[in-house]
This record gives sequence, C-alpha cells and structure tokens, in this order.
Amino acid sequence: MSRTVKSVRDGPPKVLQVIGFAAAAVILASAVFTDPRPGVSGDGLLVALAIALMLGGFVLAMPPVLRRPSTHTPGLVLIALATLIFAAAQPEGAGFAGVYFVVVIGGMALGPRAAAVICGGTVAGLVLIQLLEHENPAVIAGLLFSILPWFFVMRLVRRLVARTQELAETRAAHAESAALAERGRVARELHDVLAHSLSALALQLEGARLLAQSRDTDPEVVESLQRAHHLATNGLSEARQAISALRGDDLPAIEDLAASFPGATLTVTGTPHEPSSEAKLALYRTAQEALTNVRRHSASERVHLKLDYAPDGTTLTVSDHGDSAATMNGNGYGLTGMRERAELLGGRLNAGPTDDGFRVELWLPA
Repeated sequence: MSRTVKSVRDGPPKVLQVIGFAAAAVILASAVFTDPRPGVSGDGLLVALAIALMLGGFVLAMPPVLRRPSTHTPGLVLIALATLIFAAAQPEGAGFAGVYFVVVIGGMALGPRAAAVICGGTVAGLVLIQLLEHENPAVIAGLLFSILPWFFVMRLVRRLVARTQELAETRAAHAESAALAERGRVARELHDVLAHSLSALALQLEGARLLAQSRDTDPEVVESLQRAHHLATNGLSEARQAISALRGDDLPAIEDLAASFPGATLTVTGTPHEPSSEAKLALYRTAQEALTNVRRHSASERVHLKLDYAPDGTTLTVSDHGDSAATMNGNGYGLTGMRERAELLGGRLNAGPTDDGFRVELWLPA
C-alpha cells in the first residue's frame, strides 16, 4: 500500500528541518570563532573534538539520512557528547544549543525509552555542568524551561502523526475490503449468469451437432455446429478465468499460453516478481488477445513473446514475423479493451505494424 501520510520516521516537519540546517551552520561557525578556538592541545583540542563529533552527528541524524532509523541513535549520541563538551570547554560559545537538536529530533524520531535516555541524559549533563562550574539556579531554570517544552511538543507531534497514519491505513484497509467484496459479488454474478449460460449453450450445441451428424445432415452444417461449440467452450473457459481473477485465484501462466500456440517462443528477462492479480490478468489477456489476432489476421508461423521485468515495471511484447504477416491496425475492439485496462492500472499499451509483421507492447508499473 502506498503511503498517504508523512511517516513518523521522516522526522521533523520541513520548516523545522530548514531551521535545523541554519542553526547547525551557526553553531559550528560560532565554535570556530569563539575562544577558546579549535586547536591541538588543551581546551582547543576539546573544542576541535566537539566540532568533529557534532558534524558527524548532524550527518547521521539530520535529513535525508534521517529516513534511516538505524542512524538516529548514534547521530544523536554524537551531538549530545559534542554539546556537553562545548558547554564545559567553550561556555561562551553557542555549542550548548546542540541540546535543542537532541530533544527535537530525539523527541520526534525515537521510541519512548531511547528518547528518555538520550534527551534526558543530555539535559541532565548540562544541568550538572552548570552546577559544577557556575552554580547559578537562574541559568539552570531558564535552561530547563526553554528545552523541556520542545521535547514534549515533539512527542505530541509524533503521536499525532502516528495516529494520522493509523487512520489512513485503516481507511485504506476498509476501501480494499469493500473492493474485494464487490469483486466477489461480480464474480458470483458472472458465475451464476454468464458461466451457466455458456455451459448450457455448449451442451446444446454439442447435442445439435451429434443430432445433425446422426441424421446425415450436410457436413458444412455439422462443421459449423462444431465451430460454434468450440467457441462456446472457449468462452466458458475464459469466463471461468475471469471469475478466478476476480476472486484472486491463480491464473494460467503466460508460459503455458505460449507453449500452446504453434510457432510461439517466450523469452523472460530481468528478475521475475509476482504482480498483482489485476496486473497478472492484464498481462495474460493482452498476450491472449495478441495471439488470437495473429491466428485470425496473420499467416505468420513465427510469434515471439517477451516478458521483461524491470525495477520500474513489467513489459510484455508480442511480435509476429514473416513475409506473410498481415498488417493490422491497433484500434480493434480487443486491443482497445486491453489499452483501457492498461491505463486503469497506470500503464500503457502500444500496437502497430513493424517491418515484417505486427507488435503489441504492454507496460505496467511495478
């Protein structure tokens, strides 16, 4: 099922992402130009280490990598460590603001336990540094009142997004259930009306053929009755296949269809995958219609079917070859129905003459 809402894993909204990138640039720039500046010894070495840790954390935790849940935790841990180092080694800089990234991204992307440990640990570390170095309750209170609301707001946003996604999935499940019920109803109607009528027609035609044959009727009449009986039985078989497709049952394979057609060969390329029942029916019906047209309109003895499985979709090509291959147009009722079926599935069907025959090409999206 395609996603209809923004997933919780996609992280903060777009506006917060833009603000986050801008803030990250300001923090890193501040760390470079604020005393003590990055160096190779003393506090400068700690500042350089914090810059490296925070930069790595941003790469892992910020979009587009944010869509990979496995990088959330290590990225936020790196940002948290860098934030605490900045707070201790460069108290006049803006590095401590990394805590906002931790609580915003962690509150949105992490589960309850991981969010509590990482976000809570970062805030507790900042409070401890303030107590040890400054002992200023006002600063600590301001820090807590400016950080904690962000965490709870992002947890609320996470829950709202998750609830919206659940509702969308529930609606989609209800719609799919209703579609399946309707397909079942149509399948029952086809079975009770069309299949029964064709079955009775086939029996009547076979009885008429036997009766005509027993009374020495004109052989052409007997042959006509036999062809009519054959058409009725074929129609009954196709009706049953359509009913099976509506019910989600397995359809005959295109390989079997090609094997039953004289002079037909089949080539399969790519990595085969199981299409939906509608796509499978469209592929089968298109191959069937194309082969029927070859039998009716072409004297060609060579027909080639090709199934190409690609990441973006599946392509079926049916080509007949030979000097005696007839030139047909692609506007027959059968091909028109196949074209409409393809368009309903988001695909396309092209049919037209080639240098030595006729080709039908169907593409359906993956």
